[in-house]
Amino acid sequence: MRKCAVVFCVVVGLLWVTFAASAQTDDAWIPGIASFVLPGLGQLLNDEMDKALIHFGIDIAIVTLGWYVGGFLGPIGFYAIPALHLGWAVFSGFDAYNTAEEQGFTFGLVENGIGFSFAY
Repeated sequence: MRKCAVVFCVVVGLLWVTFAASAQTDDAWIPGIASFVLPGLGQLLNDEMDKALIHFGIDIAIVTLGWYVGGFLGPIGFYAIPALHLGWAVFSGFDAYNTAEEQGFTFGLVENGIGFSFAY
């Protein structure tokens, strides 16, 4: 369990450093991290509904089919399926980040009260 926590912290730290170092806008990392945590969420924040559904559907397919196919693959399946899931989450986060950066995604407080708005 400790190894998983260490690996997770290292991956998130590397992604954060990568996104923070290359960010032209301050807020493009928000869809990237959101899509890393839940593939498709960052695309939804970028107002790409079709792409969000595809990314989320592929994520669900990886998890569902991995559960069934992982039993047939034996010990390799228990490492290959999570690696495939992690790879898809990284790709989805990277795609959401690049799209947000191209569109100029910003996220902040509104002028007339408490609330959030995003513009791109």
